[in-house]
Amino acid sequence: MLDHVSFGSNNLIAARAFYLPVMATLGLRIVAEEIGRYVDFGVDGVLFSLETPVDGRPASIGNGSHICFKASDRATVDAFYAAAIAAGARCDGPPGLRPKYHANYYGAFVRDLDGNKIEAVCHTPA
Repeated sequence: MLDHVSFGSNNLIAARAFYLPVMATLGLRIVAEEIGRYVDFGVDGVLFSLETPVDGRPASIGNGSHICFKASDRATVDAFYAAAIAAGARCDGPPGLRPKYHANYYGAFVRDLDGNKIEAVCHTPA
C-alpha cells in the first residue's frame, strides 16, 4: 500500500501549473504547498508530492520516475491524457487497451515537463 509518491522537479512553478489540471481530472487538489519547496496533491491527505530535489541533481535521469493513477472509468483516462497534453506533456502512449497487461487494461502514458512518466489506468470493462 502506498502512503504517498514524490517526484522531483527542476521547475516547481511550471510543474505546479502542469499538474494542477492533470490531477483535477482524477479528483485530486492541492492540499499543502510551500512555494519553491513542494506542492502536495490529494483529497484528505497527501497522495502525490512535487518537490525541489534536495541534492541539486536533475529531477529525472534516464527513464525517470513512473507512477500510475487509478481512474474510475475509461473517459477519465481520456480526460487525464487530454489535460496532460494540453498542459505541455509529451505523449508516451495514447489512451487505449494494453492487452499485454490484461484484457481490460485501458491506460494512457505521458511524460511531464521533467520527463517523469505518469499514467492513468482503468481496469474495468467498457
